[in-house]
Order: sequence, then C-alpha cells, then structure tokens
Amino acid sequence: MKPIKTAAAVSFALAVTVLGAWAEPVYTKGVVKSVKPEDGKVTIIHEELVELEMPAMTMVFRVSDEAMFDRLEEGKEIEFTVERLDGKLTVTGLK
Repeated sequence: MKPIKTAAAVSFALAVTVLGAWAEPVYTKGVVKSVKPEDGKVTIIHEELVELEMPAMTMVFRVSDEAMFDRLEEGKEIEFTVERLDGKLTVTGLK
C-alpha cells in the first residue's frame, strides 16, 4: 500500500525547499596561499568545508567573479563561501 501525501505534508515539504534556498551562506575561514588571476584560481589553506563534508586542507579553487582578485593576496586571512559550479569548486563569496 502506498502512503498518501496529505496537503499539509506537501505544503511542509515545499516550505522546507523554499526556505532552504534562502538559508544564510556558510562561510569558511582560510588563509590565501597563492593567487593566480590569469588562471582564474586561488589556493587557500582552509578549515573544514562543512557543507561539502570536506576536511581542512590546502586546495585550489576557481573564483566566480574576477573582482574578487582585488581582495585576495598571499597571506591574507579570509572567510569565503564555496559552491560546486560546473563540477568545479568555486569561491562564490568573500567577507
């Protein structure tokens, strides 16, 4: 026998989906190891990326907006957001 979805259950599922889209971004702390604007990449020594279930390590990321390179310099402590865009880990936000 298949479970019957009530209107309340469907409404709740929709609300969770919509609210999840508005959730605050998760920022991760890191230190910039190197910057390569000509390649569109930055290397960051970062804490755990909780939302991606990735342990702390040093990684190369793409940067979603070239203007971010004005705020990135070797040795600088940053807080950043990361998303997987087109299969590549990409810095999408900086504090």
